[in-house]
Amino acid sequence: MDKKRPTLIRVVRLLFEVTNKMVDNTDIYGQALLDYQKGNFTEDIKTFSTIAGDDIYPLPYLFRSFNKMPKLEQKALQLAKGKILDIGCGAGSHSLYLQKQHKEVLAIDISKGAIETCRLRGITNAKVQDIWKLKHQKFDTILLLMNGAGMCRKLNKLSDFLMHLKTLLNANGQILLDSTNVIYMYEDEDGNFSIDANKDYYGETTFTMYYKKQQSKPFDWLYIDFNNLKRAAEYCGLQCQLILEGPHYDYLARISL
Repeated sequence: MDKKRPTLIRVVRLLFEVTNKMVDNTDIYGQALLDYQKGNFTEDIKTFSTIAGDDIYPLPYLFRSFNKMPKLEQKALQLAKGKILDIGCGAGSHSLYLQKQHKEVLAIDISKGAIETCRLRGITNAKVQDIWKLKHQKFDTILLLMNGAGMCRKLNKLSDFLMHLKTLLNANGQILLDSTNVIYMYEDEDGNFSIDANKDYYGETTFTMYYKKQQSKPFDWLYIDFNNLKRAAEYCGLQCQLILEGPHYDYLARISL
């Protein structure tokens, strides 16, 4: 496997669900999406994380077609069935594809700009919604793509997150999510891993986002390895299956009742 560091931001979408809660009256993510949708694209979103340092989140990537999506995302969309919930839909590329496949999908995001972008792109069922406040609805498939589980911020909050999602699943329902095992970021030239056992889980990081002279407050994010995801799922009385592994230490998992 290629040991070159992949762009971590490539697998982050729901980080903006957290970001927008922490930026005072400024929907940085939504503004960037609307700029691109309306033909006012002049720059990408820039980020800084405690794991990867400086990075760039290319806006065109958020508007990609199915054929340009990673295989993990393509597989997840192919497995999506029944009534589908797309959490942290962003620009709506996943929901738009599902809608074109005549599938029933609800696209949600807490970013007003993201939901406006989705509607401008033709998504008929999109709403501003905090997943933690969504109740009394049931879905056959819940999508958490582009590192969706990271929105719980910390490893010790993962079980609470999965328990909440469990309440939104129909019988025989499924959660499809991808993430990345970032342990490779701590590997030295000799193949050894240097991780401080006295610190928190190595997949916990802190992000800051920048766009057009605006800066978000720092916010926590989680990259979860499959083994810890499986343990958390089983603790919640759920089953967890590894569906597919990607080329950059990433994977697609299915969690089910």
